[in-house]
Amino acid sequence: MNAEQGSWSRDVLVIGIGNILWADEGFGPRAASCFHKRFRDVPGVDVMDGGTLGNYLINEITSSRRILVFDCCDFKSEPGTFRVLSGEEVSLWRSTKISPHQTGLNDLLAMAEMMGSTPESLVVVGVQPEVLDDYGGSLSATCRARLADAMDAAAKVMADWGYQLEERTEEERAALPPLAWDELEMDAYEAGRPSDDDACRAGDERFMRRVAGHRENPFEDL
Repeated sequence: MNAEQGSWSRDVLVIGIGNILWADEGFGPRAASCFHKRFRDVPGVDVMDGGTLGNYLINEITSSRRILVFDCCDFKSEPGTFRVLSGEEVSLWRSTKISPHQTGLNDLLAMAEMMGSTPESLVVVGVQPEVLDDYGGSLSATCRARLADAMDAAAKVMADWGYQLEERTEEERAALPPLAWDELEMDAYEAGRPSDDDACRAGDERFMRRVAGHRENPFEDL
């Protein structure tokens, strides 16, 4: 794809970035899923859960004329602070990734530029996270409350790009396949979370310092 010639294979990529395993870091994928459920498909527009794919997203970046990103962002503000970044403001988001699991879009955009295929426009719809250290946790109430704002903001951005989005009916939503997998949908994900006694909330205990008396190899009987 050659950006100078405008030969992108899609007009708009709507993508959520983040890791749903760490509470509010999953805001991006959750917002992308909400967008998928709320608005009807539009030719030339693809919606994607980008998760923590990092450099594996390079083909998606280079093939998109315009990109709308949902993500949690470190605005150095109160939890739940909501902003829409565009133009020069995007540099703030690009320089403040808060997860070790995410490859900064700086890297991807630099790669795209070297390949001669950078997006024409990039807009970020972001929220300041409240909780990031709850392993297996879903969104905090603070960030969950911002999902509706994210959808309204996304619809406005899309309108500015020439797309008047139509909302799906309840019947359409009920029959709609998930953006990723059924098990990762927010309701199913929350309902299937083990109790505090069965699952460590601070990480995977297999890779943490063991307390005295803990079995050295918990897998030896497997």
